[in-house]
Amino acid sequence: MAELKIVPMEERHLDDLAELERLCFSEPWTKPGLAMEIGRAGAVFAVAELDGKTVGYAGMNCVLDECYIDDVAVFPEYRRLGIARTLMEYLIGEAKKRHASFLSLEVRVSNSAANALYRSLGFREAGLRRGFYSQPNEDALILTLYFEGVFQKSGI
Repeated sequence: MAELKIVPMEERHLDDLAELERLCFSEPWTKPGLAMEIGRAGAVFAVAELDGKTVGYAGMNCVLDECYIDDVAVFPEYRRLGIARTLMEYLIGEAKKRHASFLSLEVRVSNSAANALYRSLGFREAGLRRGFYSQPNEDALILTLYFEGVFQKSGI
C-alpha cells in the first residue's frame, strides 16, 4: 500500500506545485510566488507525497492569532483518496499549535466537493465575497473554523 506523507514545502516541490496550480486554478500561483513562501514567518505550506511523488499541497498564512488558508490542491488523478482532508487536518493542527483563534478560507460557491470537505471539518459560513473569482466570475463563500476561546464564548 502506498504511504502518504505530509512534508514542509521545499524547493524540490516547486515545479510540480506550479503545474498543479495551472491545472486547478484560473489565477494560479507561480513558481517564484510559491518559492517566496518557503521559510517565511507565518507561512505554513505543506506537500502531500505518495511514495515520494508530489500529489497535492496546502498552504496558509498566520498573523497574530488569525490563520488564512491560501490554497488546497490535489492532482486530479489523486482526488477522492482523502489527500485534501489529510492536508486540511495538518493545517488545522498547525493553526492550533500557533494558538489561532480561527482558520478561514474562501471557496467558490459552486465547488460542492470542497464545500462538503470543509464543512465536515467544522468550518461554518461566515460571509460571502461577491465576484471574488474570475474565469469564470463567481462569488466566494467565506468559511471559518473557530477554535476554543473568545469567539465561541461570545457566540460568534
